[in-house]
Amino acid sequence: MLTKAFIDNAKVMAKGQITIPKDVRNVLGVESGDRVTFIVEGNTVRIVNSAVYAMQMLQSEMEGEAERTGLVSEEDVMALVKELRNEDGKG
Repeated sequence: MLTKAFIDNAKVMAKGQITIPKDVRNVLGVESGDRVTFIVEGNTVRIVNSAVYAMQMLQSEMEGEAERTGLVSEEDVMALVKELRNEDGKG
């Protein structure tokens, strides 16, 4: 997937506030009231949509957990769901 690259800038106000340019907000998928996360790596800072970032971190942490718990097929997952919902007649 090709990403359209562009450069934009914003002025830092007296209290350290900036307005995120509209094109950047569109790319991040953020609107008024949404939160953003600043990721600092050396002297580089990335700004990301906090909700998207949190989901990515959760997915990264959960990677491989299904296999470690023995859920290796869709049938295994469905059996677990049925067990948790008591749909299998047990309990």
